[in-house]
Amino acid sequence: MRLLLIRHGQTPSNLKHLLDTAEPGPGLTSLGQEQAAALPDALASEEIDALYASTLVRTQLTAAPLAAATELEVRIRAGVRELTAGDLEMRGDDEAARLYMHTAFAWSAGDVGLRMPGGENGAEALARFDAVVAEAHGDGARTAAVVSHGAAIRMWVAARADNVDITYAAQHPLANTGIVILTGSPGRGWRALLWEGSSLGPLPHTPGPDDPTGSAMPTP
Repeated sequence: MRLLLIRHGQTPSNLKHLLDTAEPGPGLTSLGQEQAAALPDALASEEIDALYASTLVRTQLTAAPLAAATELEVRIRAGVRELTAGDLEMRGDDEAARLYMHTAFAWSAGDVGLRMPGGENGAEALARFDAVVAEAHGDGARTAAVVSHGAAIRMWVAARADNVDITYAAQHPLANTGIVILTGSPGRGWRALLWEGSSLGPLPHTPGPDDPTGSAMPTP
């Protein structure tokens, strides 16, 4: 199966660099809407036959133009929502961002019992994301597109792709509507074909530091 993991478009919380992971979450900025609108043309060469989004509003709004273009129903699944920030929710300081991403990549490294302060552990986070990917594969999708979140995508790919290690995932942020494309299956494993960190749509006019879930892990 070909798996397209797409980060959602820009949100107001991204602009404020906040760990905003609770449901339903914010909508998209005007730029985020433009980024979402650009996805059908950017992915026109892909023969997508299954489309998923998380339970957070921003992924559903990002997936909507792609759904209209492909005439696919968006399957809403909690399994591909952002890694829950727990006690770090709505913080935007460097310490919170460092702890959040350090925990996420510890899960990728196999320390799945480690718990996000006040939140989920790695076993729970990986299992829920795995379940949605397994559903798409089990339904016979040849190419599945999943609109998800920066930290969740990077953590899962670093844990599951044979050719992406934690160092690479930590040093390569995903901008809003950045994409990782993989091939494989739950049984055989996964191999990344493309890691496009830049947006598939328009970029901010004045680029600044990205939000904690999309940026590279801050140095201590």
